[in-house]
Amino acid sequence: MMLRNRSRAERGTGPSESSSRSRWRAVQARDDGADGAFVYAVRSTGIYCRPSCPSRKPRREQVVFFPLPEAAEQKGFRECRRCHPRALPMRDPRVETVARVCREIEARVQSDPGIDVRSDTQLTLAALSALAGMSPHQLDRAFRSAMGITPRQYADAQRMRRLKSRLKRGDNVTTALYEAGYGSSSRLYERAPSHLGMTPAAYGRGGAGMQIHYAIVGSPLGRLLVGATDRGISALYLGESDGMLRAALRKEYPSADLFADNTAQGFKSQGGTVRGSLGEWVGKILAHLRGHEPHLDLPTDVQATAFQRRVWEELRKIPYGATKTYTEVARAIGRPAAIRAVARACATNPVSVVVPCHRVVRQDGNLAGYRWGINRKRALLEKEGKAART
Repeated sequence: MMLRNRSRAERGTGPSESSSRSRWRAVQARDDGADGAFVYAVRSTGIYCRPSCPSRKPRREQVVFFPLPEAAEQKGFRECRRCHPRALPMRDPRVETVARVCREIEARVQSDPGIDVRSDTQLTLAALSALAGMSPHQLDRAFRSAMGITPRQYADAQRMRRLKSRLKRGDNVTTALYEAGYGSSSRLYERAPSHLGMTPAAYGRGGAGMQIHYAIVGSPLGRLLVGATDRGISALYLGESDGMLRAALRKEYPSADLFADNTAQGFKSQGGTVRGSLGEWVGKILAHLRGHEPHLDLPTDVQATAFQRRVWEELRKIPYGATKTYTEVARAIGRPAAIRAVARACATNPVSVVVPCHRVVRQDGNLAGYRWGINRKRALLEKEGKAART
């Protein structure tokens, strides 16, 4: 009975898995009959192709599927120069409509670098839905289903993509931000942490120069590493070994400058104003782990996709002492079929506890995987539940 109550995707036998198998067979066979039904991307090369692409066959574990080329590009993949998958119309009329809207947004942002994506009348949901021949509600649902974000978020992402391209090309920050359509540096820097995971200048250098101060201390759940920039917490790890925690931080931020602060003292921003104290943040986290500070509302400075941000924002809404299922989180963000993607976003959360991914459980109430171990997840939930009751 319990198994019937669990979602099909959580049992691992849902249509998405079946669809992935059939798509993989099409890729292996280079089936041109599947062209226009989907594209596949290869993580090791960063390229996406049509199913019939004559390029060398990738390994299955390196492949991820997307309903349309724009969705692959949104995740950072580039179009294959051999098979040109963007040249094909998509078979599903709704998906093709979404692709057409994406191209309209791209053309609008490209033709007018100074565009304000939040006020431009041609980029409103009403204007885009009229172009698509759908109601605004229908377009919003179709766009979210295919792309995982809203049309406005896609427009904003295109402008950020233009900025990244210019920074990588070598433009200085001032030139790049105005060419990308940001009316002022303050507007760009407000959005930079969530989109770049660092300042625009640091991104232009591949992350080199990004400064993360970290401290490793004892906690009720073993050794605790807290790493932060002057904008917020960038890492919160739990483990048995200090060396393992340092290695995890280096792997997460390979180009950053890391500074050990065993005394967990505060540090100053580049402007000289104290915006956050590492020592204070470590203290609040330790108090939280001991059950003394239930409402842990600390700033974060992490790199994330639009989908990850949506999931993590939802996780921060789960009350202390409560839990949600992966299915409930997926529904709450408007992606009821994206249960596995929600689970991946939880697994890749670099600031556990602050973003409480441990509060997400399976449909049957059992505990699923946790980056820092099931026992720690159980201990966190038990302590929170006890503190909430008392």
